[in-house]
Amino acid sequence: MIDVERVLREMTFAFFGAGQHKTTPAKLLASRQAVLLDVRSNEENALATFPLRGLIGYIRIPITEVPERLDEIPKDRTVRVFCSSEPRACMVYLYLRAKGYADVRIVEGGYQALMDELKPGKAWARMQTRLSDCGPTPVRKQPSAPGTQ
Repeated sequence: MIDVERVLREMTFAFFGAGQHKTTPAKLLASRQAVLLDVRSNEENALATFPLRGLIGYIRIPITEVPERLDEIPKDRTVRVFCSSEPRACMVYLYLRAKGYADVRIVEGGYQALMDELKPGKAWARMQTRLSDCGPTPVRKQPSAPGTQ
């Protein structure tokens, strides 16, 4: 049984005041343990996809399929719920919390905020930071001009 009552009792003024229910796209993409749960509809996804490979874990489950596919959402990772409609993200947030997911947040700001964080300069900087954390980056030799070898 879903324990929505327990979750609602935890949502005190202090809870909301401290922002324990949301996160920014910048914080999402900076996290190494987070997985983005995209709950937009299939139609919305066909209109806009996110280039997240190499940046963060990504799971796309339309909101209508979340109950049937709950086992695909890891309980041992930080789950960040994204939808173009914040009320839908809130519904999934509440559902996951009621199902025992402890570390769940709503990604605020919608498309614009997320896409701003995925601009090439910011994405490049994040990728370089992650590579440098893995050790020295191998130096690639520049190809020689023809006839200069």
